[in-house]
Amino acid sequence: MPLTTPALNTKIRRELWQMRGQVLAIALVIAGGVGVCVMALVNYSSLTLTRESYYEQHQFAHVFALLKRAPLHVLQQVEQIPGITRYTARVEGAAKLEMPGFTEPVSARLISLPSGGQPEVNRVFLRKGRLPQPGRASEVAVIGSFAEAHGLKTGDRFPAIINGRRQVLVLTGVLESPEFIYVIPPGGMLPDYERYGVLWMNVDALAAAMDMKGAFNSLVVRVRDNVPEAGVIDELDRLLGRYGATGAFGRDDQYSHRFLSDDLDQLKTMATVFPVIFMTVAMFLLNVVINRLIGTQRDIIAILKAFGYSNGQIGWHYSQLVLTIAVFGLLLGLALGLWAGQGMAGMYMEYYRFPALLFHLSPWWLALLAVLTVGTAWLGGLQAIRKAASLPPAEAMRPEGPARYKVSLAERLFAPAGFSQPSRMITRQLLRRPAKSLLSVAGIAMASAIVLVGNFQFDSVNLMVHSQFARVQQQDVVATFTDPLSASVLYGLERQTGIRYLEGRRVVSARLIREHREWRGAINGMPADANLQFVIDQEMRPVDLPEGGLLLTDFLAKRLGVQPGQTLSVEILEGDRRVVELPVAGVTSEFLGVGAYMRLSALNRALGEGPVVNQALLNLDPGNTGTVYRELRETPGILGIGIRQSMLDSFYETLAKTFLTFTFFNSLLGGIIAFGVVYNMVRISLAEKGRELASLRVLGSTRNEVAHILLGEVAIMLILGIPLGWLAGYGLSTAIVTALQTELYRVPLLITGRTLGMSASVVVLSAVASGAIAWWRLRHLDLVAVLKTRE
Repeated sequence: MPLTTPALNTKIRRELWQMRGQVLAIALVIAGGVGVCVMALVNYSSLTLTRESYYEQHQFAHVFALLKRAPLHVLQQVEQIPGITRYTARVEGAAKLEMPGFTEPVSARLISLPSGGQPEVNRVFLRKGRLPQPGRASEVAVIGSFAEAHGLKTGDRFPAIINGRRQVLVLTGVLESPEFIYVIPPGGMLPDYERYGVLWMNVDALAAAMDMKGAFNSLVVRVRDNVPEAGVIDELDRLLGRYGATGAFGRDDQYSHRFLSDDLDQLKTMATVFPVIFMTVAMFLLNVVINRLIGTQRDIIAILKAFGYSNGQIGWHYSQLVLTIAVFGLLLGLALGLWAGQGMAGMYMEYYRFPALLFHLSPWWLALLAVLTVGTAWLGGLQAIRKAASLPPAEAMRPEGPARYKVSLAERLFAPAGFSQPSRMITRQLLRRPAKSLLSVAGIAMASAIVLVGNFQFDSVNLMVHSQFARVQQQDVVATFTDPLSASVLYGLERQTGIRYLEGRRVVSARLIREHREWRGAINGMPADANLQFVIDQEMRPVDLPEGGLLLTDFLAKRLGVQPGQTLSVEILEGDRRVVELPVAGVTSEFLGVGAYMRLSALNRALGEGPVVNQALLNLDPGNTGTVYRELRETPGILGIGIRQSMLDSFYETLAKTFLTFTFFNSLLGGIIAFGVVYNMVRISLAEKGRELASLRVLGSTRNEVAHILLGEVAIMLILGIPLGWLAGYGLSTAIVTALQTELYRVPLLITGRTLGMSASVVVLSAVASGAIAWWRLRHLDLVAVLKTRE
């Protein structure tokens, strides 16, 4: 006999239509988990494929080397280094720009383009216009983010100060480059498109402006696939060391690639951690719902078996029911995920400077997701399906035996307080089947936990902002000098109009090495009595810098595998390139970036120098900011100017925007899951107790009394389930925070009363909406049908 028959197929279609509300709610539970997974996978796979294609088509460098000045004939020796397939020698410099209608200071990085047009390595993508031509010293091309921020178009002119000389530049084109997918100003952690840009000039024009004719100060190379980058880096360091090189480095240490890789790694984590949590919760809840749903069809199973249907047919029949709901949820989740993924991808395209996005989702991943979703849904209902298939017809045709009731402890405790008869009935119902009651409470707890997980990041971002831009950074402006200067230069700055207070700092590029681990970054030398920027601990309290040795952030200390009291080898990447051994004096915590800190005096002693600074942190008079900006722009020796408010704006426009958008979608899908859970619980409770409640109506109970019994049980489950959900959500949030740690930022675990209230409100509102539907159905109970119920 076939597993299915036209009659069973008709029964499935009718039941799916009759239970359309429950089917939709269960499908939404599944769709929430699938949607989160697809959204993350779409963005991760699309961005990864786009990056790799962009890198390859535009010959993005494998190794980078910066130096003071080297003659062009050195390139003949570069060609002899084994493993190098192609290279480009460049001239680089810095400029301060005056943008029309923009009063704040603007800085730029200048990069040369060969006279022939495109370089061999790090080829540029021409978005509009043309490249600067040889013999035209004023022509420049600009990166797209800067052009968009200032509304620039080809033919526009703007003044610039290059190497202390003022000239007017003419814009010929708008470019993108694989080297600047993530455009970060020097010393910054976040993009600032209005105040920092990248400009390209013809090599002859830039060499003349920087006094670099017949020389270069930047080298980018491509390395053969089977050749280790480390060997090429060592050869370049030996060759270029005499020319003031600061140490060659690979892609992993190139800022744009490093931060983009961190973001993609985090997105990959989101593509696994969030969906695993959502799908696990969704399938657990589906198990509860399917078990209770099939349990309400006891008499129908008996009738089917009485008509000769086998156990296999019954099992496959209910399997079809589960699989149909699972497939519907899968398709709905795919649609939700693709819609959300496209929205997120469009936002990422504003954040990253890709010429175009290659939208991609592997069909193998979709197939795997479909198998996992449908298979897990079927396994979730397998216990109930097997129970339905193995139920003997005679037992199925009998109603379940009446439970043996007794006065419970809860009744004895609440009797003095006026425990009503409906309330006693509620208590007995909950205690009659404790396992089912516990599963229902667990379902509400999981729904509450899902909403909490989707919302706690909003509080975390606010804490990150408060710690970084209110506690750590209290200066208005950071001025970076072209070269380290005597601390006495600060006295001259302090006398300028509009500067209320300032302090100096020394930032030194360095490579920190511990055994086989290393990290390339900077050591920040700060005054012992710093007032404008300092280090804080996890309790947001300032940390005193040790008299000697390094203070590391916990993320960096873990990456290097070092603890307080141990020693690091520190290779200074400027000056005489000395290597010093420094103890780790302490470990602290930061949410944005990673850092190594020392007292300014201790850092200068380690470098063998006197009181030297290369940055000035300034507090300004609000009424004279324009004057200060203008004077800093005109002051020789100042490389760039960073404004704290602009960094805060950039944080919200870039990092926080992408992070919170992903959080919003998670929160939305979490709310969908929560509603699906609560709605199904209320509907199934109504189906299980329909005869009992209708009988009470026949015996004279009012609608309010009957509703009290049904909805009161749900209310008790909410009271028990929501606090348990908070505990579960805290555990899940801890796992997410641990998984999302990157060098760019670490999400702090902060769960406020607002987040707890949000998770509870979503579940309670879902219960209220579901209760309203149940109340409407209670008003329309068929009392005549109840009178015909079998005894």
